[in-house]
Amino acid sequence: MTDGPRQRGSVATAGSGDGAAGAGKPAGESVALKKEIGLVSACGIIVGNIIGSGIFVSPKGVLENASSVGLALIVWIITGIITAIGALCYAELGVTIPKSGGDYSYVKDIFGGLAGFLRLWIAVLVIYPTNQAVIALTFSNYVLQPLFPTCFPPENGLRLLAAICLLLLTWVNCASVRWATRVQDMFTAGKLLALVLIIIMGIVQICKGEYYWLEPANAFEPFQDYDVGLIALAFLQGSFAYGGWNFLNYVTEELVDPYVNLPRAIFISIPLVTFVYVFANIAYVTAMSPQELLASNAVAVTFGEKLLGVMSWIMPISVALSTFGGVNGSLFTSSRLFFAGAREGHLPSLLAMIHVKRCTPIPALLFTCISTLLMLCTSDMYTLINYVGFINYLFYGVTVAGQIVLRIKQPNMHRPIKISLVWPVIYLLFWAFLLIFSLYSEPVVCGIGLAIMLTGVPVYFLGVYWDNKPQCFNTFVDKMTYLGQKFCVVVYPAEDEKHEDGCGEEIEMKTETAPLSGGDEEETSKSADN
Repeated sequence: MTDGPRQRGSVATAGSGDGAAGAGKPAGESVALKKEIGLVSACGIIVGNIIGSGIFVSPKGVLENASSVGLALIVWIITGIITAIGALCYAELGVTIPKSGGDYSYVKDIFGGLAGFLRLWIAVLVIYPTNQAVIALTFSNYVLQPLFPTCFPPENGLRLLAAICLLLLTWVNCASVRWATRVQDMFTAGKLLALVLIIIMGIVQICKGEYYWLEPANAFEPFQDYDVGLIALAFLQGSFAYGGWNFLNYVTEELVDPYVNLPRAIFISIPLVTFVYVFANIAYVTAMSPQELLASNAVAVTFGEKLLGVMSWIMPISVALSTFGGVNGSLFTSSRLFFAGAREGHLPSLLAMIHVKRCTPIPALLFTCISTLLMLCTSDMYTLINYVGFINYLFYGVTVAGQIVLRIKQPNMHRPIKISLVWPVIYLLFWAFLLIFSLYSEPVVCGIGLAIMLTGVPVYFLGVYWDNKPQCFNTFVDKMTYLGQKFCVVVYPAEDEKHEDGCGEEIEMKTETAPLSGGDEEETSKSADN
C-alpha cells in the first residue's frame, strides 16, 4: 500500500541487480509474466474452477428448492444461459481492459479506486482463503474416509492433509506457470471423464427404461408445494454452482493471444459446463428418486454404489481428484488477483513482484497460501462464506453495470469484441431479481456481509489514499519489502515489453534509487550499467 523499496543492492542472482521506483513501476527490462496459457489451459481454468466437488457431492440445493425434477433441470439450464451472458459481458471487458485481476481491475478503472479496493478487500479477507480452505478440506475428507469406514476422520487429520495439499500446490505454482497449467489440465480432464462416466451410465439406464422421473407427468410432480420464494432460492443456488466462470479474466496477461483465446475459451467452457451439469443431474434421477437424492450426503458416491458395484470406488476418487484440481485453479487465479491489486498500489508492493527466472508471482502465491492456512485454523469459515457470498454476487452485477457505464463514458474506446447492450441488461435484470430476493430472505446475513466489506473503507483511506505517511513507517515498509525481495528473489515485472520467454536467462536490471550520497549514486549507476 506504499511505494516500492528504494534500494542500493542487487537481488541474490548471478548477473542481476534490481530496484523499484514504486508499486507497479517496472524495475527491469527482461522480467515479465510469461504468456503460457493457451486455449486448452484457458478452458481448463474455467471448467476446473466451476466444477468443484458440488456436482459430485451435493447438487441437491437446486432440486430441494425447485420442488420437482423437471423444474430443477429448467433452473440448471436457465442459470447456465445467464452465466454464459455474464461471461460474454466479461469477455468484452477483458479485451477492452486487458489487465490481469478480472472484475477488480474493471471496477477500479470504471468506478474508481475505493470501489476496486472494496472488491479486493473482501476477496483478500474472506472469499479466497475460505473457499480454498473448504475445497482442501473436502479433498482431505474423501482421501481419508476409506481409512475410517465406520466413523468420521479426525478433525486434526483433515486439517493436516488439507494443509499438505495447499503447500504442495503452492510449491508447484511457484515453480512454474507451465507446471501449474499442466496440473490444472490433467485434473480437469479427470473430473470431466468422471462426469462423462456418470452421464454414460445415465444413458444406459434410460435405454433400460429407467426414466420414470424424466417423463413429463412425473418430472413436474412436486414433492412439496411450489413456492415463488423457494424457486428464487433454487436460481440463487444454481448461480452459485456456476461460480468461477470469471476466473480466466484474472490471468489475462498470461494468455497467449488474449483477444482470441479469452472469448473463445468462454464460448467453449460455459456451454460445456452447462451440458455436464444438466445431463449429470438427469443421470442421477435415473438411478435415484428425488427423495433418495436429497437424503444422500454424497450423491455421486451413492450413484456409484447403486450402478458400479465393485468399481464404486471410482466416485470418491473422482471427487478427491476434482477438489485437488479445484485448489490448484483457485490458488493460480487468486494469486494473480492479489498481484494485480499490489501493482495498483492497493496491497503491499512486494506482492506485485515476480521471480527473476521462473516468472511466477511467488510473494502473491505465498500470501494466498498463508491466508488459507490461517483460515484452516478457524471453525467459522462456513459462516463467513455465507456472509460474503452475497457480496461476491453483488460485484458481478456492479462489473457488468460498469460495461454499460464505460460504453456511455468512452463510446469510441477500442473494443476488439463489442456485444449488444441487450445482453448486460438481461444479466442485470436477473441479477437484480436474485439480489433483491437475497436481501428480503436473509437480511441479517446480507447486512453482516456488507458490514465486513465496509471495514475496508478506513483501511483504504489510511493505507492507500493517505500519501504523507510518517517517514519511519515508509522506511520500515521499504526495509521489509527489500528483505522479501531478497528472500523470494523477485523484482517488478516489465510492463512496456511483451516478453513471452525472457525469463530463465541472465537478466540485466536498472536500479532506480531514492536520492543518495554522491558516492552511493555513482556506485549504483555503475551497477546498473553493468
